[in-house]
Amino acid sequence: MSGPRPVRAHVRRGGHEEEHEEHENHERWLVSYADMMTLLMVLFIVMFALSEVNQRKFDVFKAGLHAGFGSPQTMLAGGSDLLDAGGAVAPDSPPVPGTTDGGSGGTDANSWKDVSPGKVSQLVDATQQAQLRQEVAHLEAAKKALQAALAHAGVPKGATFRFDERGLVVTIATDKVLFDSGSARLLPQGRRILDALEPTLAALPNRLSVDGHTNWLPIATSQFPSNWELSTDRATGVLRYLGRPGGIDASRMSATGYAETKPLLPRSDPRAVTVDRRVEIVVLAGVDDAQGRAVAALGNGDVGGSTASTTASTTASPTAATTATKGATKGGRGGG
Repeated sequence: MSGPRPVRAHVRRGGHEEEHEEHENHERWLVSYADMMTLLMVLFIVMFALSEVNQRKFDVFKAGLHAGFGSPQTMLAGGSDLLDAGGAVAPDSPPVPGTTDGGSGGTDANSWKDVSPGKVSQLVDATQQAQLRQEVAHLEAAKKALQAALAHAGVPKGATFRFDERGLVVTIATDKVLFDSGSARLLPQGRRILDALEPTLAALPNRLSVDGHTNWLPIATSQFPSNWELSTDRATGVLRYLGRPGGIDASRMSATGYAETKPLLPRSDPRAVTVDRRVEIVVLAGVDDAQGRAVAALGNGDVGGSTASTTASTTASPTAATTATKGATKGGRGGG
């Protein structure tokens, strides 16, 4: 295969044209070679610059990531440098007591770190405790707001407060306050107490449970064949009053009658006749059932002696309670 033909130039001299061959530039490859070497040099300079890490700035960046997203769980063993000899990028270990960091050359880069179930359990427990403290603080703030509302309405002793595994329990005595004996009709004094509590309860994000309770004295009327009907109608009466137009959203509330199955005081106590006859509005804690006892322990530890009475053992299973389904009632006599 022949090379490129030389270019001939025509020069006219003295009326005659003379042809001269132009010399071919055999060094044009140097231009392309120089361009390629320049690009390679720039490439290696950039790669070298990326491989140099400012350790101080990197530590600040790493601390910011940990503060924003939490420490990731370390799975690969490695050194303290950004890049280990094995080429793997190893995240930092979480601050679990009893663990040690790997060092360069001190561990096998292909090995796996054992994660102790006990340490994982400690982390889970710490997280749950933080959630519980936050929920108890929220319920404590709700309690103080409800107490302030009662004081502002002129009925500072209209309700008592305590914590149990369900959350914050607001107890209103029914004896001559909410209802007459053997009746499920709200009294004016009871309406005044509920009017004071309603705005604060409506502003809370928690669900509410309205529970009706009676003492052990039996009742047998056409309207209330037993204390089950009486306690249920009292609970639904309070729920309907709180859920009237402009009040609390009814979808947030439920009503239950417990009759005499959940006394606060034993029958041997003379105060039980009046204390056990009550309606409770429970501000349900935003935790699962397994954490409920911890809420009660933390909450009552903060409350101290502010509760009106101590909780006694129940005389029947909570599952014996009946869910409120009956309509409004207008009277009755006898019993709880």
